[in-house]
Amino acid sequence: MNKIIILCFLAFSITSCGINKQAQQIKALEQCDYRLSDINQITIAGTDVKKLVTDQSINLVNLPALALGFLRQDIPLRANLKLEITNPSNSLAAINNFDYIILINKQELVNGTVDQRVSIEPGQTTTVPLLLNSNIYQFLSNQKILEEVTQFLTSPRNGTETKGMVTIKIKPSIMVGGNLVKYPGYITIDKEVSSKILL
Repeated sequence: MNKIIILCFLAFSITSCGINKQAQQIKALEQCDYRLSDINQITIAGTDVKKLVTDQSINLVNLPALALGFLRQDIPLRANLKLEITNPSNSLAAINNFDYIILINKQELVNGTVDQRVSIEPGQTTTVPLLLNSNIYQFLSNQKILEEVTQFLTSPRNGTETKGMVTIKIKPSIMVGGNLVKYPGYITIDKEVSSKILL
């Protein structure tokens, strides 16, 4: 009986140490610096965004699939984002798996999951790819938002620069007894993004 109690105590101690270690790594992750280093391969309804942008406006004539998308209320936006994470602390920053939400000017655009371990040594930088795959019908059907998007995309062609606020919310997972358990709350990253990074 005593052996069973000792074994249970040892198992609990090992699990607790593992959880504490992961919690410390996530705490270090909260202190990291984040930067959107690149956004590429941006398509709307399968068409490269660069082909849609003229000098003063977005030329939707070049996008016949858009009309069908409005009828179906399904207009897919796809892009590859690169999130650069720098660890300025003296501790290892790491995460096993995480859910993310991307918001543009406080409006949710997409959510997803990165199913890989991300580890950043002290003083080091790593890049994490995020896939943006979202139905933007609600954005394009809103005239005010459409005007803001048009201004943002066309400003580099006019020799000006427009900035928008991108928010990335990350919910880490920790391993408990071989299972992934969602961390309470989100790590929130607010970053200004220049229209120049897109085009």
